[in-house]
Amino acid sequence: MSGPVEGPPESLRTTVQSGAVAARPLHIAWIGFAPAEESGGVPGIATDLLHGLAALGHRIDCFFPSAERELPPRISGIENLTFVWGTSRWQWNRWYSRTRLTAFLSSLAVRALASLRQRRVLMRRHREDPYDLCYQFSNVENLSIPRRLRSSVPLVAHPGQSSADALRFLIRERRLSFQGRPAYAFAIACAVLWSRRRVQRRQIRRASLVICISQIFREHLIRDYGLAEQDSVVVPNPVQLERFENFVRPLGDPPTVIVLGRIATGKGIEDVVAVARLLHEGGIRARVRVVGGTSVWSDYTRVLDELPPENSEYAGHVQSTQVPGELERSDVLLQASRYEAFALTVAEALAAGVPVVATSEVGAMEQLSSEVATTTPPGDPQAMAAAVVAMLERLAADAAGLRAACRAEAERLFAPEIVCSGVSAALARLVGPPRSTPPGAGARRGPEIHELTGSPS
Repeated sequence: MSGPVEGPPESLRTTVQSGAVAARPLHIAWIGFAPAEESGGVPGIATDLLHGLAALGHRIDCFFPSAERELPPRISGIENLTFVWGTSRWQWNRWYSRTRLTAFLSSLAVRALASLRQRRVLMRRHREDPYDLCYQFSNVENLSIPRRLRSSVPLVAHPGQSSADALRFLIRERRLSFQGRPAYAFAIACAVLWSRRRVQRRQIRRASLVICISQIFREHLIRDYGLAEQDSVVVPNPVQLERFENFVRPLGDPPTVIVLGRIATGKGIEDVVAVARLLHEGGIRARVRVVGGTSVWSDYTRVLDELPPENSEYAGHVQSTQVPGELERSDVLLQASRYEAFALTVAEALAAGVPVVATSEVGAMEQLSSEVATTTPPGDPQAMAAAVVAMLERLAADAAGLRAACRAEAERLFAPEIVCSGVSAALARLVGPPRSTPPGAGARRGPEIHELTGSPS
């Protein structure tokens, strides 16, 4: 930890429960990904969090490294949200972004430069109207926060993944990695992840509070980065329930078992193939539909060549806007991951009325009722296949009742207002009682749009 800011009190050492209420409005500097409407993943989570925290009365200045773009209607007109845009005009399909790897590396460099340029604007706005805290969303490493600010204002980190986990599974599954990527790409990936792991280990320990998206993710951060447990709290990711409206429907004919996510390292793709074979050999009347693209670091699509064509298909990558439709046509979600910090697909499936079979290494499974989700050991296709069959039988007996229970569980744990109340409670407890405010400070500035210019300070 750097500076005099103290960590969270004892009451934050366990998982934040739902239903918390903001203790007082805070002035927050939000640093991270720009939000997006009708989208899952990180941009969709950002939209839900910003909308929910603003609804609780917090004033948030959002610093985005990218150039100005259209905002989601849900947050574009909110009085206590201000947006500060950068100058990065990075685009796909240019000379620097023609492959997944070069796109990732170039975007990382561009974001870093844009983040450095944000420092001057961030400090100026802090002097005019002091922030209660800086909220670093999604990425662990960020260059936007000046050292002077870190020493006086609490830093809250809200990461979605770690490079230590990615590197561990990339090396562990290198045999599968070599099937889809050349050796030099594997070496570059390892080098980048190793470097980012070192940076993340140093930067995450500067945070006064780390919001972990699952207990298992917190345990990994404690083990890999030396995170102090008392400086962390567990709050799950939100899911926009309105994207999934048709959640009561009969069992498919034939039923569909969907595997939704990246076809990449740590996702248990080889176990998915084994489950499909077991279902086919057992004469189970069900289709296995695999949906998802590859990652920057790995490509396991060749593993899917071994899917039995009699009952399985690989549909390839789909846009996030197509996910609700995919789930609406599905009956059971199979999440066979060897490790997943959260797995938003689990929350989305439940919101769509789709029960889940997933491994104990999937963070989103931690608090789910066994009525709607079955947990199996990682790397055990037989247990997964048996759980899928049992879930299909339950759907055949009472599809409407089980799907309604799935939706209710998603509302109980992952509704944005529930998640944002938990985040807000953690922030208020960290900051403590109100501090004195300079005369003239604290007025709402509204949703102004600023263009960042100038050199890093």
